Amino acid sequence: MSRPYVNLELRRLVATRADYLCEYCVILEVESPSGCQVDHIISVKHGGATTDDNLCYACVFCNLQKGTDLGSINWRTGELVRFFNPRKDFWGDHFRLDEAVIQPLTDIGEVTVRILDFNSHERILERQALVEAGKYPSASALQRMTK
Repeated sequence: MSRPYVNLELRRLVATRADYLCEYCVILEVESPSGCQVDHIISVKHGGATTDDNLCYACVFCNLQKGTDLGSINWRTGELVRFFNPRKDFWGDHFRLDEAVIQPLTDIGEVTVRILDFNSHERILERQALVEAGKYPSASALQRMTK
C-alpha cells in the first residue's frame, strides 16, 4: 500500500497546530533527534482519511512504534483499548510527567505508553538530559499537560 500524500498546506497546519511538538510524548521537534512527521491517527489501511482531524504531529520514534496500530490489549483486564487520540483526548487526562518518566493515568494512557515505548531506557535518558537543560517540558508542552 502506498503512503497517502499529505500536501504542504496540510503539513504546515498539522505542525503549527501541534506547536511543533510530538503530540504523543510532547517532545519539541527541534529536541527530537530525528524530528517529527505527520501521522495518521487512524491509519489509511483501517479507513482513516488524510484530513486535518485524523492527522497529528509525531516524533519519528512514536510514529514508528505506533505504526498502523489502533490500540492494544490492556494486560490487567484483557480488554482491547484504543490509543490516545490527540484530536479527541486531553494529554493531561491520560498521562502525568514524573520528572522524565511519562506515567499512564488511564487504560488509554497505559496502552499508549507501553506500545509507543515512552519509557524505554534511551527515551528516559533523552528526556532527563532535556529536563536538566531546562528544555523539557517546553512551555507549549506544559499547556497540553494542564488544563
